[in-house]
Amino acid sequence: MSMSTFRVESVIPYFRYAVSGPGSPRRVVEPHDHTSLTTTVPKEFVHRASIAEVMLTDWDRVDDEHVTVSAQWPRLHSYFATLDGYHDPLLVAETIRQAGLLMAHTEFGVPLGHSFLMWDLAVDLKAEQLRIGAAPASVVIEIACSDIKYRGKKLAGLHLDAVIHRDGQPAGTATATFTCASPAVYERLRGPRINAAAEPVPLTSPITPRDVGRTSPTSVVLSPATAPDSWQLRVDTRHPVLFDHPVDHVPGMVLLEAARQATIAFLGRDCLPVGIASRFTRYAELNVPCLIEASALPPCPEGRERVLVTGHQDGTVVFTSTVTAARAATA
Repeated sequence: MSMSTFRVESVIPYFRYAVSGPGSPRRVVEPHDHTSLTTTVPKEFVHRASIAEVMLTDWDRVDDEHVTVSAQWPRLHSYFATLDGYHDPLLVAETIRQAGLLMAHTEFGVPLGHSFLMWDLAVDLKAEQLRIGAAPASVVIEIACSDIKYRGKKLAGLHLDAVIHRDGQPAGTATATFTCASPAVYERLRGPRINAAAEPVPLTSPITPRDVGRTSPTSVVLSPATAPDSWQLRVDTRHPVLFDHPVDHVPGMVLLEAARQATIAFLGRDCLPVGIASRFTRYAELNVPCLIEASALPPCPEGRERVLVTGHQDGTVVFTSTVTAARAATA
């Protein structure tokens, strides 16, 4: 499973909370009206330490099961790099991750400091809508919530289906499922690993950056392994984007990046992942080597290639990703 948690360091200024009725979701209301101005949402709502890593700009509750979220994709990102003039598809996955967290905190009343366990995350994208334009991309995400579960009056988890629009045009769809855990529940789940002093796996040497579509060794999350079409996950806890804040496990976005890089290495060419469907079955531990393996799946009817990527620790599957790849030059 992929888990997201974030410890709040200070009170969020300029926002107040309001509850519309008994048992109703807690709403966040701005006490002043600057509707013509654009800013990012508070970073605490999306579990980021760096304001620069916040993609979301606004949200609106449509009804009990629907929320609309606005976002912006930068033309250039420090890690989610452009690919031959396209926005990085993993930037889209990160946007969906943030949208789920924002929605849970602001519209379903999940307190800051609670943990989120992501069980699956998938994006299916239109390549032509990923092209980088003359300005950052304005994104609107229409989210429908289902399988909403409560523990008492508190949200326990839900499934979301999202339709992504970029500059008014359909850009793709996404799905995700997560559950919520209070600090007490999370402590029971993780036990001593929460504050464990165990050293992560020693930082291993990266494979050649160009073999995984990267230009810098620090951006590579795969190391050589002995078996064909397999690699060891390279865990650099000092990375300012992949490890935006201290965690007790390997973040899900690191696993998604490993799936993308393994796909490129397996196919032997750079490509645009227009589809990534991942399931997270266990925590990926920091101090246990993780073996990444890739194998071919039957291609899509339109000829796009599909690759199955799995991650194992101690012989147990921790995640699987099915990556659908299009050639960037002909996307």
